[in-house]
Amino acid sequence: MNPAPALSTPSPRQALMRMVPIVLSGGSGTRLWPLSREQLPKQCLPLCSEQTLLQETLLRLNGVPELAAPLIVCNEQHRFLVAEQLRQIGREPANILLEPAGRNTAPAVAIAALDVAGRDPEALLLVLPADHLILDPERFRDALGPARAAAQQGHLVTFGIVPTAPETGYGYIRAGEAGVDADVGWRPVAAFVEKPDLERAEAYVRQGGHFWNSGMFLFQARSVIDALAQHAPDILDAARAALAGARRDLDFTRLDAAPFLACREDSLDYAVMERTDRAVVVPLDAGWSDVGSWAALQAAGTTDVAGNVVLGDVLLQNVTGSYVRAESRLVAVVGVSDHVIVETADAVLVAHKSQAQDVKAIVARLKAARRDEALAHRRVYRPWGWYEGIGSGERFQVKHIRVHPGATLSLQMHHHRAEHWIVVKGTARVVRGEDSFLLGEDESTYIPLGTAHRLENPGKIPLDLIEVQTGSYLGEDDIVRYEDRYGRRDETASTPAGEEST
Repeated sequence: MNPAPALSTPSPRQALMRMVPIVLSGGSGTRLWPLSREQLPKQCLPLCSEQTLLQETLLRLNGVPELAAPLIVCNEQHRFLVAEQLRQIGREPANILLEPAGRNTAPAVAIAALDVAGRDPEALLLVLPADHLILDPERFRDALGPARAAAQQGHLVTFGIVPTAPETGYGYIRAGEAGVDADVGWRPVAAFVEKPDLERAEAYVRQGGHFWNSGMFLFQARSVIDALAQHAPDILDAARAALAGARRDLDFTRLDAAPFLACREDSLDYAVMERTDRAVVVPLDAGWSDVGSWAALQAAGTTDVAGNVVLGDVLLQNVTGSYVRAESRLVAVVGVSDHVIVETADAVLVAHKSQAQDVKAIVARLKAARRDEALAHRRVYRPWGWYEGIGSGERFQVKHIRVHPGATLSLQMHHHRAEHWIVVKGTARVVRGEDSFLLGEDESTYIPLGTAHRLENPGKIPLDLIEVQTGSYLGEDDIVRYEDRYGRRDETASTPAGEEST
């Protein structure tokens, strides 16, 4: 890497540039299966608090001056889930950009930078992965001060985590000399270092000046666009084409799939940060974790006297050093040490902590077998609410359906099944063939096979109902969709596994 240019202290009178959070929410987090799944990834889960990691990412920015509305980059299949989670915390996004597939962070940042620069090229982009945990948000906000000052001078800032142990699972940033003024709060980047072995990691901790690479950045929109043009022009060109051909879809922006999919996969570190002479690092000591493994999730939790982290309805007897989580029922554990035990409604993981990373192999086997447990939980979230399987057998299955106030399911028809709806709470407006009528609590209706139908919640409280399906075929791909306010496509029996019929 070329030596960084001399760093100067910003004037205290320098006006603060507008800061736009760019939240990258494209990952799937398979190492945290069975909690994290393809259709409900870890950033959309409340792993460490009542808020999801995505929500915590935005909430920790409360109080940051000159903060603009966030821009979210996410996979298109998570779009309604992401939008609903932002609505729950009162965050109106500037845009939600939909990736047709993951291409790592460089293309995502390039598209976000171009989108923001079209309105304000001077704006600062605060790039944040949606799936990180920061236990001390105040220290994180404090670190934004020197980072903002560096970015306003045209530097490309990365946040380096002060190491708490010789970690071999992270890449490192080696900082250069601080220069004439050592109090500016940042240092030039001397080198990015790949994940080291234990001996080298121990040496980094002893030597100091080495930081974990967090994957968080701050820079001006035009600065990173200029850097991409110099060091990764092909990625920038593909990003421009994907954005130029984008189209609005409700509250989302769908990128043009062809140029985006043709773009090479690369991280911003490899594409830009390791090549530029404008990279600087701001040290961050704020209880950071990328929550990339069960061990990391246990380290972020509160332990009992035996070193266990326990969540949910759990009973332990002679258990030490373990992470035990119950999502839907009682879990009793006897006589084990250093285990990960995670229960969900449809799957249970039991693993020694030393082999917990191998859960990725389990997910691969589930996908190869086309098992639903790799894709979704029993509770499946949709733009109108959610549904959850309660039970099933030969020629029948039962679901609990919740519809948000004002929400409407698509007008649809099934070839092979009939449905019975029983309202448990709230009021339902039902379209059945040519009829339209209201159902109150404890009232029910029958939808014959082959009949067009629609369900709506016209009330002010959630609508809960029980749906009993009967018929010769109950697969979720038995649907003909006539109308849909959420812009989902017409579907027939060719619907892929994992799609939902309502």
